Amino acid sequence: MRYIRYAVIAAFAVVLITVSLANRSMVTLKVVPDELGNLINFNPSLNVPLFFVIFAGVIIGLCLGFAFEWLREHKHRAEAATKGREARRLARENDRLRDEKHEGKDEILALLDKTG
Repeated sequence: MRYIRYAVIAAFAVVLITVSLANRSMVTLKVVPDELGNLINFNPSLNVPLFFVIFAGVIIGLCLGFAFEWLREHKHRAEAATKGREARRLARENDRLRDEKHEGKDEILALLDKTG
């Protein structure tokens, strides 16, 4: 299984390197369109390789998707935490009631009854 994972990672790396080499021409990224930039006299730009823009878009999209999914699943995590607290409370109550049931009896028989 480990070798399959390494093969998939290697294939993914080859694809990323191929995309990077095919899209290494420089592009200009601008904050605002030219017309609006001329109007407000503010239009910073940055020259970067095209593959950087592609990979940055993919990474930002994945991060946004993970964040929205984490927020969407909040109710499920909250419900699981509530159920876990309730289960621990019931286990403590069960232990307390079991101890009360065997109070005043032989300790060995009470221990055997607890385990069985």
